[in-house]
Amino acid sequence: MKTTQQSPLCAFIARYDKYVSLGFRGAHSPLAAHRCLRHTLLNHRVFLSTKSTPPLHLRLSRRCSPATASTSINRHSIFFSRRFACLSFDLAPQTLAKRRPLSPNQHNSSTLKPSVVFYAELFFPVPLFLRHRFSLDSIASCSKNGRRRAAPSATIIQPVDKGAFLKLQNGSDIRGVAVDGVEAEPVSLTEPVTEAIAAAFAAWLLDRKKHDASRRLKVSIGHDSRISAQKLQDAVSRGLAGAGVDVIQYGYVKLSNKFLMKFMPDTFFLLQPKAMPCDPSGFAIVLCCWNVHTSVYEGNWFEELENLKHALRTCRLSHHAQNGDAFVLASTPAMFNSTLTKSEDFLCPVDGSIMITASHLPYNRNGFKFFTDAGGLGKVDIKDILERAADIHKNFTDEGLRESERKAAQSVRRVDYMTVYTSDLVAAVRKAAGNREKPLEGFHIVVDAGNGAGGFFAGKVLEPLGAITSGSQFLEPDGLFPNHIPNPEDKEAMKAITQAVLDNKADLGIIFDTDVDRSAAVDSSGRELNRNRLIALMSAIVLEEHPGTTIVTDSVTSDGLTTFIEKKLGGRHHRFKRGYKNVIDEAIRLNSVGEESHLAIETSGHGALKENNWLDDGAYLMVKLLNKLASAKASGLGGGSKVLTDMVDGLEEPGVAVELRLKIDQNHADLKGGSFREYGEAVLQHLSNITDSDPKLVKAPVNYEGIRVSGYGGWFLLRLSLHDPVLPLNIEAPSNEDAVKLGLTVLSAMREFQALDTSALDKFVQA
Repeated sequence: MKTTQQSPLCAFIARYDKYVSLGFRGAHSPLAAHRCLRHTLLNHRVFLSTKSTPPLHLRLSRRCSPATASTSINRHSIFFSRRFACLSFDLAPQTLAKRRPLSPNQHNSSTLKPSVVFYAELFFPVPLFLRHRFSLDSIASCSKNGRRRAAPSATIIQPVDKGAFLKLQNGSDIRGVAVDGVEAEPVSLTEPVTEAIAAAFAAWLLDRKKHDASRRLKVSIGHDSRISAQKLQDAVSRGLAGAGVDVIQYGYVKLSNKFLMKFMPDTFFLLQPKAMPCDPSGFAIVLCCWNVHTSVYEGNWFEELENLKHALRTCRLSHHAQNGDAFVLASTPAMFNSTLTKSEDFLCPVDGSIMITASHLPYNRNGFKFFTDAGGLGKVDIKDILERAADIHKNFTDEGLRESERKAAQSVRRVDYMTVYTSDLVAAVRKAAGNREKPLEGFHIVVDAGNGAGGFFAGKVLEPLGAITSGSQFLEPDGLFPNHIPNPEDKEAMKAITQAVLDNKADLGIIFDTDVDRSAAVDSSGRELNRNRLIALMSAIVLEEHPGTTIVTDSVTSDGLTTFIEKKLGGRHHRFKRGYKNVIDEAIRLNSVGEESHLAIETSGHGALKENNWLDDGAYLMVKLLNKLASAKASGLGGGSKVLTDMVDGLEEPGVAVELRLKIDQNHADLKGGSFREYGEAVLQHLSNITDSDPKLVKAPVNYEGIRVSGYGGWFLLRLSLHDPVLPLNIEAPSNEDAVKLGLTVLSAMREFQALDTSALDKFVQA
């Protein structure tokens, strides 16, 4: 297959007198910057914009005459210091053309003759270089029939064995490395691998769905803000379309005719023949200033502008950029909801759905979550899909992949499903407040989206309900996550939202993970409502509605939470395994055998309710909190978040809570040729034997994962990771002294296991 060099960043250039402003977006290495520059200038011409953000100045000087100039960038270098980088290069005559400003009637290509070659030196701060997200990884085209063409694959097919495919499984998800640039982390989620996985899901779906043979199955695709998202979405689209499935993509640029025209007459939009640049979050429309040096351009640009506007309109693109945002993303909960919603206008319900995300993992990772109307797929299903994908990948041919591209051009459509999803959230809050239009009027609520996909919550949910959202932060999608990890369990992330609440004197703070299936909150005093506190709060809300119901949680919840749920709230606490799918499936199982359960929730912030189709939806969890605020205000019980804080009064919290990860060296001779799983099980059994003989320690009578032991006023849990050679150890105790005693108990049982790295535990007990 013919390959095309991909660009991990896009250069926008505009001339201001003696300087050129050049904005780099999305690069993560010097090599990537250099390759992008070559790719942008030589293969995509020079995209020019008066909207460079941030303005980075590029000095131009005359280097040589056109007659002696090279036809490519033949001299280049990159120098990095601690704070600044310098990139220098020669620009060839066909790359930059000197011309006078054009009036609307001057669009003849004869005025665009190249006349000079420039030498450029660019100095820019390294942090800016590392932060920006926009990409030319994918090239998308809009045609006048209203469909979007999935960009062709640009990767040579390399053989991948079944074992490599199976390594992509992460419980009920698929995860892999999608972006190069991190040492010792080669790309495993390539475009061909992705196409094979998508085709395998289509085959899996066809096998399990009883559908009318006269209609084609429909699958929706969405993604969060990751820098590899658009590339993978295009590959997924090709894989599905090649398997005979109709594809609906969610999340896209929404630009009105008014938005397009507000830049005239100083700028115009350049629609390249059959292709438009695309960023990881949707379409990146290139703003081109005609009062600058530009590439040779043939054709009537007024006509091309009309073509672009027509393409945007027929793709159902409409203006929503109230706060300056020009695109929306999909969330994991919305993707599942699309299998349930009944609406012909939004092409719902779909037969299956794929969310492209890797949650809070580093920027170079990505992955997939799969849904049908029965919920998320389980581990067995994911393994089946990966085994099918390995077989499909072996049979890929150039001709077959080209046929998939052709089918994708015919079957891919785009829909703004997030409008439906957010409307449902707004309606839920209004209903809880007696159908008041603005039930949150007067409340000041700040949102921290961590540069993930959750930025919609401020403008699309809170503001229509009347809330003030000033002070909300990191709503702009940025797949490099420059501010903090989008993770409600992360200390820095919680510190950021807490500070935002205090600085803005807000009533409540809300924080989401990257794909919005997890969340947490902060009250007006800066008290974090996450982990055990969030579970306690949600349990209090649910048990008010369903007295006596069972609350299912993961294995690392505290003993104090059990006491709170069972003694104060009158419910039952069923502590199960780690893993959001495990917790949800257990709650469903309990209901099937006659034990009522309405909430399944993890300390990580995953939470699912029976009333919401057992979907782990971080936004819906926060809606339950908003319902409480709105209903309390409607009942005259006052405003602010005190009503929420009061609901968790009486929750006993540990003085010390730590999680340590003890790694198993798989190459150590002590494994004696066995697997890390067998070795880990031996460690657990040995610890179990030791605790049985210690009268100060009591093993949990009912335990579904690892070894849980109470003693010294606290407890510890040692378990074996499902996928990694790691034994996570959780310790909670009323004091550091008691926690150390528990740690020493575990450490004494591990001395004879030489392949186990106990350095983290050693450090803890010695501190």
